[in-house]
Amino acid sequence: MIETYRVQLLETSLILVLYIIAFFITKTVINNTLKKTQLQRTRRKIIIKAINLINTIIAVIFIAGVWGLNQSEIALFASTIFTALGIAFFAQWSLLSNITSSIILFFNHPLKLGDTIKVLDKDYPFEGEVTDLTYFFVHLRTTSGEIITIPNSLILQKSIAVIEKTESK
Repeated sequence: MIETYRVQLLETSLILVLYIIAFFITKTVINNTLKKTQLQRTRRKIIIKAINLINTIIAVIFIAGVWGLNQSEIALFASTIFTALGIAFFAQWSLLSNITSSIILFFNHPLKLGDTIKVLDKDYPFEGEVTDLTYFFVHLRTTSGEIITIPNSLILQKSIAVIEKTESK
């Protein structure tokens, strides 16, 4: 019994070492590849975050397998994740819809880091510079220095005016 425990610890350690190596290799390869395509640094960071999320899920699945979860339990876990992501495409206010919205914002929206935007809301319009795009929120810095966080799903629902593009700064 103790011997099995040691093997599991060794395998878990090996998976974690491989995960860390994959993290750095992924970051280096993506940065080098995307620099050749003249893609913005901020876009490269978002791609690296997304791939590292996928690598983390894979590592967790492998570790779960090492510690004795059956293939059917791992398949149930994976199918649950995919089902939740599928629901996110239809849910408007869930956290998963914000992750889905972040993917849409990344690929199909003119909004970029460093842009100054105005959210055209009837009741509470505001503007600021986009300082960060995360899986859940867009962070805006106003002219007075405040940081406003807006859920990604709300950015897709509101009209946005890009006042000043990053390239013109």
